[in-house]
Amino acid sequence: MSVEIIKVENSKQLKTFIRFNYELYKENPYSVPDLYEDTVNTLRKDRNAAFEFCEADYFLAYRNGKVVGRIAAIINHRANEKWGKKTARFGWVDFIDDNEVVDALFATAEKWARERGMTEIEGPLGFTDLDPEGMLIEGFDRLGTMATIYNHPYYPEHMQRLGFAKAADWVEFMFRVPEERWEKAVRVSAIVERKYNLRIVKCKSRSELARRYGRQMFELINECYAELHGYSELSEKQIEQYIKMYLPIIDMRLASFIVDKDDNLIGIGVSIYSMSEALRKAKGKLFPFGWWHLAKALFFKQPKRLDFLLVAIKPEYQNKGVFAMMFNDLLGSFIDMGFIDVESNPELEDNKKMLSQWDSFDKDQHKRRRAFRKEI
Repeated sequence: MSVEIIKVENSKQLKTFIRFNYELYKENPYSVPDLYEDTVNTLRKDRNAAFEFCEADYFLAYRNGKVVGRIAAIINHRANEKWGKKTARFGWVDFIDDNEVVDALFATAEKWARERGMTEIEGPLGFTDLDPEGMLIEGFDRLGTMATIYNHPYYPEHMQRLGFAKAADWVEFMFRVPEERWEKAVRVSAIVERKYNLRIVKCKSRSELARRYGRQMFELINECYAELHGYSELSEKQIEQYIKMYLPIIDMRLASFIVDKDDNLIGIGVSIYSMSEALRKAKGKLFPFGWWHLAKALFFKQPKRLDFLLVAIKPEYQNKGVFAMMFNDLLGSFIDMGFIDVESNPELEDNKKMLSQWDSFDKDQHKRRRAFRKEI
């Protein structure tokens, strides 16, 4: 019953690595599978611009010829340089509830890290903050989202058994969409717009959005997220990659862009239809028929739930009512389009400026996830 660890060396093994998550969770009603095609692009060294400053290897655990676990070992050299650390990351980690399997996977990742001069290992983390991160520790009975990790309750128990400790926590909220706009938000929005000479811009098409504000969006993310846990600045190639990846799926009605008098982007809020049920029906794959479930959710029978994908407000405008201006803009669309609730997606628990923005909402803090760290 010994465990064999195999390093992923070819496309067939990479497919096995990616699809193990689906096989492990296919009967679970709360897990949302990754979109296979997107995950391939993230993990392949010739397709992900993060490999300019990252290195990684992927490992599969086998027992009696059957896959029983997986783990990615990653080093983000840019983040280590910024934060003055020698940290390896683990991500894309899944395993059956078996001590021998878990021990073998983490021993492999830790050995890999030590051989490269690292002194600690932390995760689950991706290559950058735009990859899914954080192990679920609360909310196992809540439906996941396309941007987050779902895992069984026994995962954090194994992390503690192996000597890992808390590095950071993220919290997630579910918000009820009100039946009508808030008078206070309308009033505050008008005051902020006038006081700081700001305005909301509406692009007529995604191509116009990409041309006018695509690069500014990710430059703003770099500025706003700079001091958040483990963040590393997006490179020029990454920005180009994300413009092509994310802007085509934005529904212009569900995004808000705020600019100053010189047309400089100072705030963005982007939400998307919840793709959780569609991805479950598609089994995480576009082909041969998965595309239909995703297209149906996007264009024909949209879900009544939204995922708030990201919020970024220029530091000097935070806590000055810009978030109220942004959400007032979005709320009209949420109400008109018949949405019932909005999932916040993860926010660092110590990001008080961001968390305080939600204080006025009817909300439920329904999930918590954690990055674990261990000296090696």
